[in-house]
Amino acid sequence: MSKLEGKVAVITGGNSGIGLAMARRFVNEGAQVLIVGRRGDAVDATVAELGPRAIGLTGDIANPSTHDRVSAAVTKRFGGADIYVANAGMNQIRPSGQVDIDEYDAQFATNTRGVFFGVQKIVPVLRDGGSVLLVSSIASAKVLDGHAVYAGTKAAIEAFAQSWALEFKARGIRVNVISPGPVDTPILSKLGVAEDDRPAFEAGVASAIPLGRLGRADEIASAALMLTSGEGSFITGVNLRVDGGIALT
Repeated sequence: MSKLEGKVAVITGGNSGIGLAMARRFVNEGAQVLIVGRRGDAVDATVAELGPRAIGLTGDIANPSTHDRVSAAVTKRFGGADIYVANAGMNQIRPSGQVDIDEYDAQFATNTRGVFFGVQKIVPVLRDGGSVLLVSSIASAKVLDGHAVYAGTKAAIEAFAQSWALEFKARGIRVNVISPGPVDTPILSKLGVAEDDRPAFEAGVASAIPLGRLGRADEIASAALMLTSGEGSFITGVNLRVDGGIALT
């Protein structure tokens, strides 16, 4: 039997990178999946790829109204949800002295406020025994150049998860965090790494990772599946680092 047969999952940022890998894996494991993304064309293309088990919703998670729409959509279509993955996020790499207020607010609005109110709105329609997974980063534990604001946004959601694991315990809702290390996704290009420079960039990053390479999005998805499915039924309040060991260096 598939590990998520009969389950309904919501994945923010489910149209690219790690979120897309999770959506694919969850669909393949039998789940119905609602993906949330900012770009309608990308959301539509992903739904077309994933097939009839997937539906999409276009919205910015930094906007609180998006979470009301997500809750309403999943209730209308499926009667509720079983899994909520707060994956969508953003990163602007900048030395602290160069960060302006708009950049600071944008990262906290998406990475922190968006997660808090996304969970606040989905929990009332999350079925008892459900699972919440927050996607953090090893940046919260390992100092990386230019990541001070981003690290702060992720440290905050790790604190949220610990509180929620206890707040929701009466309903059997498990809350966990997954913290990826460097992963080979399209976000590298968004961070300004030119295509011609990628081999040298990846080699440099890989040299700092004990396992000697960047992670793959499907490896993060496998860990997410474990934490949100019955395989993780006795796990709550943990932060699982899927980072090839880089947090140790």
